[in-house]
Amino acid sequence: MDVNVMEEIERIERLIGKLSNTQKILLSTDGSVTRILDVLRGTVTIRTLKQEFIPCNQEIADKLNISMGDPVNYRVVVIGNREPLIHAVSYIPLSRLDDGFREDLIRADVPIGRILKKHNIESRREIEVLDIENPDPQLREIFGTDSPMLTRTYNIIHEGEVLIRIKETFPFEWFREEF
Repeated sequence: MDVNVMEEIERIERLIGKLSNTQKILLSTDGSVTRILDVLRGTVTIRTLKQEFIPCNQEIADKLNISMGDPVNYRVVVIGNREPLIHAVSYIPLSRLDDGFREDLIRADVPIGRILKKHNIESRREIEVLDIENPDPQLREIFGTDSPMLTRTYNIIHEGEVLIRIKETFPFEWFREEF
């Protein structure tokens, strides 16, 4: 269920203030955020904070259209270069991965967009939620700020099923250089 991105951006701006064009692009893109960051900030890298295979809870099972308890790859990363730029959490049902994709994913510090490209996986992104959140202690530590956080949650769809569910987060203070 794709949200109306323009309406959601307008809602966020009413709540928090004007977003820069860069922030709007990062929140609304249906392409690779890693590629956008590469262009904006130079080649970015992934730092994996956590990656494990876990049984999914009911909420995640419903979002992925799998059964509660099915194994998923739970991955938490920070995308950045000299500084953290985006925090991302993903859930990937293991039953929907071939061996090569799974092996590349386990290598941890490879962006998902680059793995999709390497394996020639045709997919689309459907944005489900754009929002503002207060930072939790982990995000405060990662970004070194109490700034409200801009978030987007989207699904990468492949062959009609959710292949990957991702939530990306970055501080409202980030990517404001055009102001």
